[in-house]
Amino acid sequence: METIKVCGFTFVKNAVKLDFPLVEAIMSALPLCEKFIIVLGDCEDGTRELIENIKSDQIEIINSVWDESQKSGGRVYALETDKAFQAVGLEFDWCLYIQADEMLHEKDYTEIREAIRKWHEHRDVDGLLFNYCHFYGSYDYVGDSRKWYRNEIRLIRNDKSIHSYRDAQGFRKNGKKLSVIPVEATVYHYGWVRQPSVMQQKCDVVKKYYSGETIENKVYEFDYAQSFDALARFKGTHPEIMNRRIEAKNWQINIDPSKIRMKLKYKLLYYFEKYTGIRLFEYKNYLINPKFSATKA
Repeated sequence: METIKVCGFTFVKNAVKLDFPLVEAIMSALPLCEKFIIVLGDCEDGTRELIENIKSDQIEIINSVWDESQKSGGRVYALETDKAFQAVGLEFDWCLYIQADEMLHEKDYTEIREAIRKWHEHRDVDGLLFNYCHFYGSYDYVGDSRKWYRNEIRLIRNDKSIHSYRDAQGFRKNGKKLSVIPVEATVYHYGWVRQPSVMQQKCDVVKKYYSGETIENKVYEFDYAQSFDALARFKGTHPEIMNRRIEAKNWQINIDPSKIRMKLKYKLLYYFEKYTGIRLFEYKNYLINPKFSATKA
């Protein structure tokens, strides 16, 4: 049987300063990969040392300098993602993309491996589509509105005509949406779980790379209680690699998940989705390959 080789890839900058769960993200991906490439931006902290302390011979660090002229719509994130993807050697068949605040659950490894094997010979399948779980404020609540995307591509073929799209949320091939197969595996996204003052720092940095706006000498805490539209209590289990970080959480938030803050039209869409399971007018940065529907029939 043909050996299928997988290479992981990501980009990061200032993971220590902005408290990204980078080590956990990398460690959650390593069991699925023969190699893992990290494009490391021009950091102001100890991110390199953080990565080197993982002490894995699977990891390769590539130095990078972020293009400060690309301060529109998060374009610099896509450029850094492409650097990492282009660095993946042609000996690899598939590429696993994981961002520095995302991770996989060990319960899904078998499903992911089986999906790769199942669809590997189907050359019209460009990638695998994952479910998403977005945590907010603490490790106990998840986003429960249409502003949180439900699915995204995180495994792609090692096809260099594929590029990161817009702000690196997903991918395109020659400018067109990828043809993908959904896989019953979930990406756990912890981008909105930090100590409130660090969360505000992170928001300010993101704003800089989306609008070019630079906020200087502003010190205050992100107000989780006033900044959500709809939340639900998380009822599952976290990836095991996250246990230590969760136990070390040192902030408290007072959130009332029964509150829903939306304009009327979004509230109607929200309740329609809750009643039917259908998300009307959902943005999808991918195309479901028709073979998937055929296998379910």
